[in-house]
Amino acid sequence: MASHPLFAGLVIDEFDRTLEVASVGGEAFYVVDDDGFRRHVESEHVDRQVLRHLYEMIQGNEELISEGTMKMIGQEDIFTKAMIETSLKNLDSRFDELIERGMPDEARTWLGMIGFRVVIDIHGEVLRVEQPSAHDEPYD
Repeated sequence: MASHPLFAGLVIDEFDRTLEVASVGGEAFYVVDDDGFRRHVESEHVDRQVLRHLYEMIQGNEELISEGTMKMIGQEDIFTKAMIETSLKNLDSRFDELIERGMPDEARTWLGMIGFRVVIDIHGEVLRVEQPSAHDEPYD
C-alpha cells in the first residue's frame, strides 16, 4: 500500500488531462474522470508499471549512463563509475523503498520540466511514458 504517489502531477489520462491525487485510508490513488465518474486507481499499480519501464530502458545502458553521470557530477574515476553501475544494476531492488518513501518534490518538478509524462487508461494501465528524446512507442 503506497501512501505517496511517485508521479503526482505527471500522470495524465487519454484526453491529456492531469490526474488528481487522492488519499483514501492512507493509500494514494490517481483519480481518473470517466465521463463524470471519478475512478480511483491505486497509485502503486501505476507507479510500478512506470518504474519497470524505466528499469528496462536502463538495462544494457549502464556504462553509458554511468559515464554521463560522472561527467555531470565532475568525478570521473573508476570508483565512482563502479558505484554508479552497481546502483543501476540493483535499481529494481530499491523499488519497494521508493514506493514507501515517495519521490522528492524537486525530482518530480524536474521530471515535469523536461517533459516526462505518463499516460494511463481508465483502469490504470500505462499506455505510454512520454520522455524527452525518446521515441513515442506504445507501452507493452
